[in-house]
Parts: sequence; structure tokens; C-alpha cells
Amino acid sequence: MSLFQRFKSFLSGLALLALAVLLFLVPEEGYFAVAVILGVLLFVYGFRLLWFYFTMSRHMVGGRATLYQAVLVLDVALFTSSVALMNHMVILIYLLGVFAFTGFVDILRAFEAKKIGAPNWKWKLLTGLVIVALTVLLVIFGAIRGETEVLVYGYCISLVISGAMRIVSAFRKTAMVYIQ
Repeated sequence: MSLFQRFKSFLSGLALLALAVLLFLVPEEGYFAVAVILGVLLFVYGFRLLWFYFTMSRHMVGGRATLYQAVLVLDVALFTSSVALMNHMVILIYLLGVFAFTGFVDILRAFEAKKIGAPNWKWKLLTGLVIVALTVLLVIFGAIRGETEVLVYGYCISLVISGAMRIVSAFRKTAMVYIQ
């Protein structure tokens, strides 16, 4: 990881922590802000993938997969933007679903890292399991009871976990491979 990537990871971790504090202070309107921010970030990522496809990836082997990924991300961004205008319970369930999906991806990445012999696969597996377990608990206690504040506070906890993980990864020493 380069110095700029470390700095970017640290800043994104701080931004997630600041967003968690903001949501914790204003839980009744925070879910709308999260849905809007998530939609905008997905739009930016989708257009970045499209730009990459049109400038470079279309000339590469398997470059069409980048186009498919860009279209899929833009579709999810449109769906997220439309969800932002719905009922607050639908927004919170959708955000928790996105959070659970990231937990499942972390679990799958941990198993992949174990196959190739990476030393930090246990940490990835643990964080993925914690994220999925937290999401299940939030759905049980928040959605079934109908208490949106519990869901917002749980989402704040998930943002704190994600922000802390990014800050820790920014300061983690990476292995250097030298070719002689």
C-alpha cells in the first residue's frame, strides 16, 4: 500500500467515524442521509467504472466484464436513490442488507485468502462473522419490534467497526516482496 493509499484509507475511516457520530446524534433523520450518501457514492463508482471501460478496459482481455460491472453498479445506485424516498423502515432494512452483504463478502474473501495462504485470513473471517451476526441481531431487535432507533444505532456501530478497520489497515505494516 502506497503512502497515498494509506492516507486515503485513514481519511475514509475518519469519515465513517464522523458519519457514525452524526447518525448517533440525529437518529430520526440519519437514515435518509445515509441512503443519499450511499446512492451518490455508487453513482460515482459506476461512472468511474464506465470511464475505465471506455478509456482502457475495452481494449483488454475480459474488459467487457468491467462494462457489465459498471452497468450493475449504476442500477444499484438508481435503486438506492429510489429507496431513499421510501418509508424509513424500508431504507434501514436495505442499508442493513447492504451491510450484511459486505459481511458475506468478507467471509468469502477470508476463505479465498486461506486457500492462497495469506496470514490475515482469520482477521477477515472474524470481521465478516461479526458483521453478519450484528446485522442479524439488528434485524431481530429492530425490524421485528419496529424500533427504528435500534436499527440506526446498530448501523452506527457497524460504521464504527468499518471505520476502525480502515484506520487499522492504514497503519498495518505490509509485506514487501523483493525480486532479485
